Amino acid sequence: MREIVLDTETTGFKPEDGHRVIEIGCVELFNHLPTGRHKQWYINPEREVPDDAVRVHGLTTDFLLKYPVFGEIAGDFLDFIADAPLVAHNASFDMAFLNAELKRLGLPVLPPGRAIDTVQMARQKFPGAQASLDALCKRFGIDNSGRSYHGALLDSTLLAEVYLELRGGRQTGLALASAAATPEQVRAARTPRPARPHAASADELAAHQDLLKKLKAPVWLAE
Repeated sequence: MREIVLDTETTGFKPEDGHRVIEIGCVELFNHLPTGRHKQWYINPEREVPDDAVRVHGLTTDFLLKYPVFGEIAGDFLDFIADAPLVAHNASFDMAFLNAELKRLGLPVLPPGRAIDTVQMARQKFPGAQASLDALCKRFGIDNSGRSYHGALLDSTLLAEVYLELRGGRQTGLALASAAATPEQVRAARTPRPARPHAASADELAAHQDLLKKLKAPVWLAE
């Protein structure tokens, strides 16, 4: 099963206030394990990035000016995610921003049913506990020491590990894929098992006949 873990960075909290997507990070999973394929896009939001937002992700207006606008990367983004389920932390936030960008281009929006929200998963699994990405990394022993700023690709990579743990841990998928395996590699690695012999051997048949001789009116011999 193919899934895409994604994260966005934005200029603010609400797309209806005119805020825009400025970074998207995507990590491909197969049977809940990373395949090694990922994508990252920096995006020119065609507006100023407020200082409060810069303090969160470190992406300034000047830095983003040299990158394409969303309309120029939309096709590449949609091709990469294809029809896979989308795993996100606080998925309603990311979906709202992505759909606002798609609507602006007159493109079909992403159905809410495609999203798998790891915040909801964490709250169901650990009621009352903190469900932030940092808290979950600490809980599962995932190294997030390089996370001085929020970054869409880094956060997607960490979230892929958190998602695996929320689903029960690495052992649930080891028989199906490795962390670096692609769907094609997994299929190629499978070897068919030879059919198991189910017919009784001559010795087993002889032993069965001896047993029948010791029984009184065995039902096996009833006419």
